[in-house]
Amino acid sequence: MQTDVAVIGAGPAGLAFARALDGTGFDVTLIDPQPAAVLADPPFDGREIALTHHSMAVLERLGAWARIPAGETAPLRAARVLNGAGHRSLIFDGAADGRPLGRLVPNHLIRRALHDAVREQTSATILDGLKATGIRVRPHGMAVDLEDGRELTARLVVAADTRFSKMREARGIAADQVDFGKTMLVCRMSHDQVDHGGVATEWFGHGQTVALLPLKGRRSSVVLTLPHAEIARLTALDPAAFADEIMVRLDGRLGRLQLESTRHGWPLVAVQARRFVGHRFALIGDAAVGMHPVTAHGFNLGLKSAERLAEGIARAARTDGDIASALMLHRYEAGHKLTAAPLWAATNAIVGLYTRDDPAARLARRAVMDLGRGAAPVRRAISALLMDRGRPRQLSA
Repeated sequence: MQTDVAVIGAGPAGLAFARALDGTGFDVTLIDPQPAAVLADPPFDGREIALTHHSMAVLERLGAWARIPAGETAPLRAARVLNGAGHRSLIFDGAADGRPLGRLVPNHLIRRALHDAVREQTSATILDGLKATGIRVRPHGMAVDLEDGRELTARLVVAADTRFSKMREARGIAADQVDFGKTMLVCRMSHDQVDHGGVATEWFGHGQTVALLPLKGRRSSVVLTLPHAEIARLTALDPAAFADEIMVRLDGRLGRLQLESTRHGWPLVAVQARRFVGHRFALIGDAAVGMHPVTAHGFNLGLKSAERLAEGIARAARTDGDIASALMLHRYEAGHKLTAAPLWAATNAIVGLYTRDDPAARLARRAVMDLGRGAAPVRRAISALLMDRGRPRQLSA
């Protein structure tokens, strides 16, 4: 089999990248081990994505935004940060024109919308239920070995196969990994007595981290980070007992709670590849950088990587015709590193500062919170970063 671009992984980054190449004249083949039914209609996985304005514009351009039911999304009007047992908070709000910081959208609905958009384009093929087992250099391209014994040759191979990318490993690209030794539990809960007001809360308590993400109505996505054993215990509780314990852990901030969804645990491991490219090979999405979710920029960063690489391919096609040239790949890597490196460093620093419970860390947290409350320009700058209202790149050839 032959294709212009082979994409390993049909998750959000891989699908967005394939969709971005529509209209360029290049054939794209995606390979994913999940069956077609799961790719077409992914199950709820607990994750609510805080999309920036830029990401929403990109999804609109890719034909995916209109496929997401408006009633399943919710505005993120402000973000509140709490530290320890105190009730004083640091607030980051939206723009002066009243626009929210972003919008919360269920991850599985984004995946479904992107999949539907990709299935419409005649230049894209999805090989579902198949694993890529290896990758080799060919005289005029690359060869991807499939588990059924077939070989797919391509001018360019793009890995979008999670932060634990097997293709990254196969190409000998090392990655820095930070295991936080904890698990993030996510689920939806209703709270009839208290209205969240569209405000997300990030609470760095002593011994636990909680994020409360505002959904439509009096419902929130509860994100609780604890050691693995504690999350396993909570997941095993019956719904009523679970709701009671979460209410206690939240100090009653949302009043009485009721579990509305399945519960999902995600081990917290951050990964950053030391290189994003190789010979006719590139990493996008979490395969390039998989961040801790505390700053809510992981998905948005992955979408930017897909957007940037697609734009580079389109530009290369207009100039020298080689869509996998070393120059194009170098430009992609340099640009994405410039975007990712500050976010990676800041995110890990925040996690390190706000999840330690020693006296020095508590004093430092208090000082940072006091500084933020007293410095309006700093708060505005962080709000602008969270919103990311930059215009999408030109994606067509």
